[in-house]
Amino acid sequence: MNIYPNQPLTYRTMKKKSSASGFDPRKNYLQTQKDIGYVSRKKAKKSDYERIGFKSGLEVHQQLKTKQKLFCRCPAGIYHDHNDYDAEIIRHMRPTLSEMGEYDGTALMEFKTRKNIFYRINNQTACTYEIDDTPPFPINREALEYALEISLLSKLNIVGEVHITRKQYLDGSIPTGFQRTAILGVEGEIQLSNKKIGILQLSIEEDSCREISDIGHNRIYKTDRLGMPLIETVTHPQCLTPDELREAAEHIRFLNRSTGRVRTGMGAGREDVNVSCKGGTRVEIKGVAHNRWIPELSHNEAFRQWALLNIRTLLLQRFPDPKKWNLEWQEISPKKMGLDFIPTNGTKNGTKIVAIKLPGFKGILSHFTQPKQSFSNELADRLKVIACIERPNMTSTEELHEQLSDNDVQKLTELLKATENDAICIIWGPTDDIPTAIETVEERCRMAFEGIPGETRKSLPDGTTIFERVLPGADRMYPDTDSPPIPLQEELIEKLSSRIPPEVSKRFVQLKSWKVPADTYTYILKRNLVPIIEQLVDLGVTGRFAGTFLGHTLKHIEGTKPKHSNFTYNRIVDLFKFLKQEGLKFQLAKLMLPHIYEYPNMDFDSVLTSIGFKRKTKEELLAPINYLIEKFREIKTSKDDSKDIVVSWVLGQLHKQAIGNVCLKELRNEVESKL
Repeated sequence: MNIYPNQPLTYRTMKKKSSASGFDPRKNYLQTQKDIGYVSRKKAKKSDYERIGFKSGLEVHQQLKTKQKLFCRCPAGIYHDHNDYDAEIIRHMRPTLSEMGEYDGTALMEFKTRKNIFYRINNQTACTYEIDDTPPFPINREALEYALEISLLSKLNIVGEVHITRKQYLDGSIPTGFQRTAILGVEGEIQLSNKKIGILQLSIEEDSCREISDIGHNRIYKTDRLGMPLIETVTHPQCLTPDELREAAEHIRFLNRSTGRVRTGMGAGREDVNVSCKGGTRVEIKGVAHNRWIPELSHNEAFRQWALLNIRTLLLQRFPDPKKWNLEWQEISPKKMGLDFIPTNGTKNGTKIVAIKLPGFKGILSHFTQPKQSFSNELADRLKVIACIERPNMTSTEELHEQLSDNDVQKLTELLKATENDAICIIWGPTDDIPTAIETVEERCRMAFEGIPGETRKSLPDGTTIFERVLPGADRMYPDTDSPPIPLQEELIEKLSSRIPPEVSKRFVQLKSWKVPADTYTYILKRNLVPIIEQLVDLGVTGRFAGTFLGHTLKHIEGTKPKHSNFTYNRIVDLFKFLKQEGLKFQLAKLMLPHIYEYPNMDFDSVLTSIGFKRKTKEELLAPINYLIEKFREIKTSKDDSKDIVVSWVLGQLHKQAIGNVCLKELRNEVESKL
């Protein structure tokens, strides 16, 4: 999405910076940051999270590695460039009543945006089912069994019957306007390093489209990912620090990957992070792509809510009865009024500019919410999402960056009859969008009297978030009348139970027993390499060597060299089998791996030739040791000829020839014995 929350405002201005009657927005921002006791993520302690009542849980989405999609027979896992499409359709979403005769708040918000939703369709990966022109096929049994295996591994209580429901999605990410989903298991648990975290439920559902762009009233998707089966693991909100939260996310990722039943790579796994603080409500950070972002995002979100609670306190002191609060607005022409301020993107025909008085909001718009963001961002974000006015779309008398001039403040104050306790903001955009924009500003300001609005927010790489949509409720869920219940027989559950791998906690125990360095655990578990280590250990490789070979050597190569599409981790097992059969030392694998990674189809003898390896007997390697010792004493340039210096120099001369032919530790012992 083309959203830049910290983009500087762009407009022609200023003859003189405004002090707004001695009020400095920047100082207010820093003071309110101090007032709420904000601390950076780096400096935060457990006591800081206890003080604000940090509480969080996860919704972890992971695609299943199936051949076909969930409710049709289109292939899964085939992706296309956004310009590679055979057809394009457009849709306008409308909310529908739930079974209880109520509308979902998210659906109503999305309807208000008046979005044109475009879908780019490739015939290879989509069919008429995706646009709701064909009833759903029976659920993909391969996907169902994979999801049940992961449910069992998560110690969930498996349901007796699978009931498929519809979940409304009015943002356009699913062309039908709803997602088919079903709960498979409830009330399980995972073991973290210092506590257990409860798993509320695990569901199987169909994936949504991939967004290409969202500009103004036009949102474009491509449908290659649409309908792919995925699982959603939902935890209880029992993580009390950002570090616990990340650990839980990593554990669930490791658990899913340990089955070998899920897809990996960018976009195959995404987390929704639910965060709240003491006195607040649940806010969902949507689609976090990297687990390493989770601590910073959850930290800033908790303190954003803490700041909003402080804003509520300030407003209720000024307006004990919020119902009596009302904003006032007037359309303005900056040029006719003689203002220094003129928005550079607001001078086209069809653009409307309005000035809005916010009674009693002095110091609120510049109140700290997140690093580099204030309450003004809460308004500007919603103008972008709900009113579809691209940024920059607003300025105010409390901007942290470019401020209105004294001349502008004086004339706007006179026009709106504002007092020194009021704030004034200016919004601009297409004429048709301004009524929605004014309504949006008023709605968000009224929410400030209540505290923290329930909403979903989009994560950004800098650890902050922006408004995405209103938090959906239960009103958007209803039964899918096209899909009958699916009974789960005991025989099926017993069969699947026999196929599940060891628990992740037992994987940690295995790695420790092999003396694998702890700094390799994340890489090994993330790529489900414990079974590879097991096979290497069976070949006679020490667990420590196998772990460092994968967690250090392979990781480095993976980050520096292009990977061939035919390379699999099983090729590493084949490599060690070859070395064992040929009587070569396992250290040689480190020299061979870069070539195998890039050219996995090359036979191992050819790889040995390409790296210049020559077979030598132990006797051949030991023969020149005495000569090399004497040579060192002849050419040395330092008076230091201690035993360690001599040994290191001789080993350096023999090292390349020795790798693969003789154990380096054994070679060192032989050199030391000659001194």
